[in-house]
Amino acid sequence: MPDPATPRPRPGRPARLNRERIVDAAVAAGHLDTLTMRALAARLDVSHGALYRWVSNRDQLFDLVSDVMVERILPTGGPPGGSPDDSPDGARDADWRPWLARVAWSMHDQFLAVPGYATRLSRPHRHNSDALGRLRQEVVTAFTNAGVAPELAEQSWYIFITTVVGWLAVQETPSDLPFNHGAPRFDLFLDTLLRGLPAREPGAGRIPPGYSASNSYRSS
Repeated sequence: MPDPATPRPRPGRPARLNRERIVDAAVAAGHLDTLTMRALAARLDVSHGALYRWVSNRDQLFDLVSDVMVERILPTGGPPGGSPDDSPDGARDADWRPWLARVAWSMHDQFLAVPGYATRLSRPHRHNSDALGRLRQEVVTAFTNAGVAPELAEQSWYIFITTVVGWLAVQETPSDLPFNHGAPRFDLFLDTLLRGLPAREPGAGRIPPGYSASNSYRSS
């Protein structure tokens, strides 16, 4: 059933489709992981064929949503530690922790606002190389700007993305794992994760006990 809030096109004229309208309709549908292309076309009040010219299947729809997600997640200005010319105040701050905490909290807020997104992202399948590739590049750059070796920066990115997405996916579809005291807390999860990053070779020194990656880095 078409969304009554969606303006109907004039008779005889096709509805105008664009990326933003398709993504907004998909996000408002309720659960991205179970949304069918036919149901999305109905929400947009267009034919299946008209929608097909923009996205031919659910994988391409997921790619469009991923484009928007990554745009919303990444802070403006790029990762820390770049050229002083790239920073508004001319500073060169290579501390990746507050930046990565902010990215993680944005993932938490944006992903959970779109039911089914984290669940689908956590499954093995082809992901949008442009959108997620940009996220990967900025996270890896944040680590290498801080002096982390490229290979270990890649390992750190993999640890970060798989654990954060996995945690969020479980929140969408809670498991029956025993948990007796309240609800799982993302701030504690994130603090523990950031304490262990960047990845180090076994036996290498760990981060000092006094370090804390508190949720004070969460963007408002």
